Amino acid sequence: MEASMVSHIAICVRDVEKSLGFYRDILGMTVDFDQVQDTTSGGLPSIYKHSRRTRRTTHVRYGPGKTAPSLVLTCHPGEDPDGEPIKLDQVGISHISFTVPDVKALADELVSKGVELAAPLEGFTAPDGRVSSIFVYDPDGILVQFDDHG
Repeated sequence: MEASMVSHIAICVRDVEKSLGFYRDILGMTVDFDQVQDTTSGGLPSIYKHSRRTRRTTHVRYGPGKTAPSLVLTCHPGEDPDGEPIKLDQVGISHISFTVPDVKALADELVSKGVELAAPLEGFTAPDGRVSSIFVYDPDGILVQFDDHG
């Protein structure tokens, strides 16, 4: 396999609008694409656990242009999703992570916007005061990590 990058990561959410309130409005990601698809034909029915009529896919991206990987938020309008977000010790994609220039500044900004940290800041703070990582939960309880770029 010759791959140049991860093109996207898709997460199923309960409500795209609530998720956009976090990923777009709080984190500042931009929406590239937003579409409702018919999921009753083609190959889609074979890769679903439950029969679904439609799927809304909303692609959000950090950074300019199409060079950064996108995060695809999916939901099924008018239908309830199945399952709960997993923790770090469970099988599956347990979290998504972004590298940022200043984790402490981002932590302060997120807290000021009402986002609760998922783990104490002190556990990721070096003796010199540098914060290496923070974790928060998105509106569906999916763990999102932010790491220092250094």
